[in-house]
Amino acid sequence: MIELLFVSCLSAEPASCRDRSLIFTDMSVMTCMIHGQQEIAKWLARYPKETVREWICRPIEQRQAEA
Repeated sequence: MIELLFVSCLSAEPASCRDRSLIFTDMSVMTCMIHGQQEIAKWLARYPKETVREWICRPIEQRQAEA
């Protein structure tokens, strides 16, 4: 499992930043690095008042994802 971990903030309130993540079961870390911006763009389309400051891709174990 791969986690796309990113920091998002409300555009109007920079102090409102939060860690967020998207979990993928069908891609590698390299694929996540290549397509991560596209996935974040899709997320931002659903949440237009948010901005993303930084992001990374990393492998996770299923039990970490369920916690």
